[in-house]
Amino acid sequence: MRTALVSLVISLAVAACTGPGVEVPPRASLTEAPATITAPGTPAGIAMHTLLDNLDQPWGMDFLPDGSLLVTELEGSLLRVDGSTFANTAIAGLPEVTATGQGGLMDVLVHPQFASNQTIYLSYTVAQDRKYSTRVSRARLVGDALVDVESLFTAQPFFSQRRHFGSRLLWDNGYLFITVGDRGNRDRAQDLDTHNGKVIRLHDDGRVPADNPFVDLADALPEIWTYGHRNPQGMAKHPVSAEIWVAEHGPRGGDEVNALAAGTNYGWPVITYGKEYSGGNIGVGTHADGMAQPLIYWVPSIGAAGMDFYSGDAYPGWSPSLLVAGLKLTRISRLELTDSGLGAETRLLSDLKMRIRDVQLGPDGLIYALADGSRLIRLQPE
Repeated sequence: MRTALVSLVISLAVAACTGPGVEVPPRASLTEAPATITAPGTPAGIAMHTLLDNLDQPWGMDFLPDGSLLVTELEGSLLRVDGSTFANTAIAGLPEVTATGQGGLMDVLVHPQFASNQTIYLSYTVAQDRKYSTRVSRARLVGDALVDVESLFTAQPFFSQRRHFGSRLLWDNGYLFITVGDRGNRDRAQDLDTHNGKVIRLHDDGRVPADNPFVDLADALPEIWTYGHRNPQGMAKHPVSAEIWVAEHGPRGGDEVNALAAGTNYGWPVITYGKEYSGGNIGVGTHADGMAQPLIYWVPSIGAAGMDFYSGDAYPGWSPSLLVAGLKLTRISRLELTDSGLGAETRLLSDLKMRIRDVQLGPDGLIYALADGSRLIRLQPE
């Protein structure tokens, strides 16, 4: 075990502070001490298998019931990857995607009832009068083509900036959750009349649930579930508590993992553990009344991207764990979840020196990852 190069800190008091008219009880912290850091690379007994090395900026993935995998490429392609041979086929009929800056075709999500309705969801960038936004559409996957493509949500307003699109998708209890970044307009993350810096909650057909926290608040957008986010690009459901956890990019330091609670304000840009890229301070500091503390934050940033939870027996001693893909520090961070909170952080794939964009637990119980350059990777126990 060696000294940590990254300060991984667990908040000591995580209060779920909420927006107007919404109260959530304080939640306990994960632990009262920093996690220990193990050596980098691939642990003994685990082999890294490169399944594909010719992808073009892969961004998101999800598995179909037959074990095949859908993978998005940022420039606008959707691939179906055979679960046995890993041969891939381009899917036709996609909506028009604007690949610009950090935007393009981003996440893909398979409907829980895909076997009966053939429905998938896509998040991607769209353009309007030289300005850009995040859109989510659904379609039916029939053979190797999308049909009945329907736009369900477009974040408002459009901006000329080409960054911080968010765009991660997740199912929970029949609801569709969508992350939207602050789009480089940080102050708008605190405004409830825009979608910037928010997590959105919808029915599967795009309707707004009647119990969303701001439905009855004048001048607030009813789709909003939580706010005060910077650029959330990871989202997963805790296998025990059933909470939705979100990973988001900080600026220079201050990447976070937060547990979502309806109506909660997560503070950006008023509070943060990060700094300006120039080194200056942001906001009022790290704490403020009415704003939630993160479960976990990193200083400096790891470039937190896709995330998932691991629970199973394929990797001895790994269950349960939180897996967070790292872009800036080119690794997967595996954080042990223990009865008392958080255990050690193990750095996976850091010897690759490739930006890890997404990580997901497959139906075979194995861990799959997308590396920004070109790779689909599987961690294989030996």
